[in-house]
Amino acid sequence: MPEPHATVTVLEPADSSAVLLTVEEAARRLRIGRTTCFKLVLAGEIESVMVGRLRRVPPEALRVYVTRLRHRSAEAA
Repeated sequence: MPEPHATVTVLEPADSSAVLLTVEEAARRLRIGRTTCFKLVLAGEIESVMVGRLRRVPPEALRVYVTRLRHRSAEAA
């Protein structure tokens, strides 16, 4: 009888020196899906900038987004 395979998730170490993140890197830091992160970025919920044709997210934009979520939760309670 074959043994079941375990799924292992490997998290890349966060590069705290990165000035800008890809949307995929931002999604990993928030522990959300790539598609969800793109929707949040395109809706303006998470700040982003264009560098040529590339969309990038400043790391501090993630902290601002999470702070905003926390305030919304506190107001709703």
